[in-house]
Amino acid sequence: MLSVDGIERSFGEKRVLDGVSFDVAPGRMTGFLGANGAGKTTTMRIILGVLAPQGGRVVWQGRPVTQDVRQRFGYMPEERGLYPKMRVAEQIAWLGQLHGLSRAAAKKDTEQLLEQLGLAERAGDKLEELSLGNQQRAQVAAALVHRPEALILDEPFSGLDPIAVDTVLATLRERAAAGVPVLFSSHQLALVERLCDDLVIISGGGIVAKGSREELRAKHGPPRFELVVDSDAGWLRDHPGIRVVDVDGPRAVFDLDGRGDQEVLREALRRGDVRSFSPVHPSLDEIFKEAVR
Repeated sequence: MLSVDGIERSFGEKRVLDGVSFDVAPGRMTGFLGANGAGKTTTMRIILGVLAPQGGRVVWQGRPVTQDVRQRFGYMPEERGLYPKMRVAEQIAWLGQLHGLSRAAAKKDTEQLLEQLGLAERAGDKLEELSLGNQQRAQVAAALVHRPEALILDEPFSGLDPIAVDTVLATLRERAAAGVPVLFSSHQLALVERLCDDLVIISGGGIVAKGSREELRAKHGPPRFELVVDSDAGWLRDHPGIRVVDVDGPRAVFDLDGRGDQEVLREALRRGDVRSFSPVHPSLDEIFKEAVR
């Protein structure tokens, strides 16, 4: 378990992080969300020791994180940090050796990673000769080559086309399935919703929501349902305890305010045939807007 416990940080008189606390569980992919300037990158840099906290601590498996422990983490910064004139495979293997792998192990792991990430044919190219998307894949390889015990990734899907996203995602899920905690930030809410197990939302330097997708949907989304009938569903507008969100002929989406869903279903059946009646889960975009407002 990787835990961030009450982290505080200021730059001058500006408070950037104010008591930030959350966990990244083993084997789970945790999405770290927030607007620009909310504190995501500062938090990640503190986890990695790039910045020092002015309060709080980072804990790994119950103990404060030391530099030796951080050497066993994998980090991908938002800014590309690889050497543009070094060849891809040479650079990744060198980074593996810097993290303690033998030369043979670093070479073997580099070959496997580049194959997984679709870069095997570009292994001998200089980094600057790659497209921006392929440079991003190389950054992912650099974060993974030393077999890290935890992954901290800042915007790992930036600049990737849908096929590349799936390729990188499969590699990250493989690491998570092996028990590695994965923390990643992203502005692509639809993508995060598809791939994350847990969510942490930061706003104004503080955590405003955290938990599994299901927990956050239950907490931040109203009891919303979709009803499809054989006739017009407009009668729902006049039904007490219901706030209609949308009506389109036989289909209606509505929120419940004090009434049970079974009561509404019974009324619909009394009026005619019901084709479907099901809960509607809020999107991550809706959860995010609700949490930060």
